[in-house]
Amino acid sequence: MHRSLVERSLRDVHGRLVKARHDLAVLDEQLEVLSDAADEARIRSLVSETPLAASEFTDAQRHADVASRARASLVDTIGALERRQDDLLGQLVVEPR
Repeated sequence: MHRSLVERSLRDVHGRLVKARHDLAVLDEQLEVLSDAADEARIRSLVSETPLAASEFTDAQRHADVASRARASLVDTIGALERRQDDLLGQLVVEPR
């Protein structure tokens, strides 16, 4: 691959990596809120023992689970982008000018 193509790919991967890391930070904050809400709903469900409270807990837990899966997927994406970035950097080091 030509050096200019490697550099362009590296800039693209770096931009995507920065955005993914920012998205992960936002998602971590959201996940914390959703997990707290699910924990509170679980406690209310245990204390009140009503179908409505149980349903609210189920919904809150479902939202937290979806956010957790999204986070895991984003962490995988970040790992793939980091590996791609490492490969491109390796190509820059190996290629003569």
